[in-house]
Amino acid sequence: MQAKRVSGRKVRYAVVGGGWISQAAFMPGVAQTGNSEMTAIVTGDPEKGKALADTYGLTAFTYDRYKEALASDLFDAVYLALPNGMHRDYAVPALDAGCHVLLEKPMAVSVAECEAINAAARTSGAKLMIAYRLHFEPGTLDAIARIRAGAIGEPRMFTATFGQKVSAANHRAKQGYWAGPVPDMGTYPINAARNLFGEEPVEVSAIGSRRPDSPFPFDGTVAVTLRFPSGRLAQFTVSYETEAVDAYRVTGTEGDLHLQPAFLFGMGLAGRLTRGGTTEPLAYPSVDQFGGQTRYFSDCILNDRVPETDGEEGLCDIRILEAVERALATGQTQSLPPHDRSRRPDPSQRMELPEVEPPEMVNAARPDE
Repeated sequence: MQAKRVSGRKVRYAVVGGGWISQAAFMPGVAQTGNSEMTAIVTGDPEKGKALADTYGLTAFTYDRYKEALASDLFDAVYLALPNGMHRDYAVPALDAGCHVLLEKPMAVSVAECEAINAAARTSGAKLMIAYRLHFEPGTLDAIARIRAGAIGEPRMFTATFGQKVSAANHRAKQGYWAGPVPDMGTYPINAARNLFGEEPVEVSAIGSRRPDSPFPFDGTVAVTLRFPSGRLAQFTVSYETEAVDAYRVTGTEGDLHLQPAFLFGMGLAGRLTRGGTTEPLAYPSVDQFGGQTRYFSDCILNDRVPETDGEEGLCDIRILEAVERALATGQTQSLPPHDRSRRPDPSQRMELPEVEPPEMVNAARPDE
């Protein structure tokens, strides 16, 4: 089926998955866009579906009615925020039906699944965007712009630490590597390093730690090293077993840029730039990152533009996540074939949107529960 065309009105969204990220971030953010609206909710919990439908004036569907929902013509696009292992099974039918898809990251749980999603988008012509909200956040874009302009000289190394405590009762604690800290949290430093350096890694190594009393069926803390064609190195550590920490720094031949917080939403990012013995504090406004990315995606739909954070961007991260999985399993450094990613975040895409207080949740576990 051909892609849905939208003109003369707002882009209509169905929210697929009614968990914490949908309720706390995406759904309130839509009101900030000016070019988007919600018309449907798809969830496995009928009570939650009814409550959200009543709150936002939506039509509710359960997962077993997803095919019916796609045929209903109630929406033009879907925001898909399901567990990672469900992404392909819900993104491909939506694209096949001509619906545009805003897909939460990581894109899928294998390169093969990413390729299947990308193929469905090419066939129908429907827009596919991976929800890299930080590509529209002022601190992230300013860091990229400064490094491109030579603010730290030639960047040589990237380091990041990202940790949180995750309960053994959380669904992410029960689904193996692809729901664990590397795909869940490591996607952020991977994406940051790739775009701050402006190149793709060619080697991946990793070491994990699994405590004897760990409730997780995977390494709860993982350290990863990426080597890039230029010789630059990126190292990051992610964990489900620590107090909250969220920072990165990129160091070059003439300076050092440090952001902390660096990956979160609901607050302004902050940091410092040091060069020649002088340190400049960096502080950025708190913007509605989800409203910004949704406004951008709707603009791509309305004006027939290919999103920058497209399926190739998602696949670039997944091939690294696959390599980390292999490195952890074998203890061996993994080689990646060279890849040239021509599109990068555009620092001119600044979203001047207000901070929004999240609404009351409806049976939605918080990310640390």
